[in-house]
Amino acid sequence: MKIGIYKLKTLKTKKPKRIGRGQGSGWGTTAGRGMDGQKSRSGGPKPPWFEGGQMPLARRLPKRGFTNIFAKEYSEVNINTLNAFDEGTVVTPDLLLESRILRKIEKDGVKILGKGELEKALTVRAHRFTKGAQEKIEKASGKIEVI
Repeated sequence: MKIGIYKLKTLKTKKPKRIGRGQGSGWGTTAGRGMDGQKSRSGGPKPPWFEGGQMPLARRLPKRGFTNIFAKEYSEVNINTLNAFDEGTVVTPDLLLESRILRKIEKDGVKILGKGELEKALTVRAHRFTKGAQEKIEKASGKIEVI
């Protein structure tokens, strides 16, 4: 072996402390935990949010609102983004994914919103349409198909 080149098997590592293995080891009796107190006991170190028996902050603060578990989740697309497609294209949720207008389709499908103007006649297939979006698509002589 050349000088200056080390191999993993030849490196000397420090042996781990064997705590609580008698007085002769140097880590007997209190095993490095100190004399008394909560941290010296088993199960002692409490998490940072523990407040010493005081009523915890999360329980002292008032609870507000609720989550509607029946709420519908739609991926939303504005009308003005559909101008990226050619005239006469059939716009489907899969096409929106392929063209990266949508990153993912939420569990209840795609909803078309009415922001902006549509300049091309398109056939749009989606799960929901706002009234404004519906009017703008029909005004541009396009078609709407609810999936």
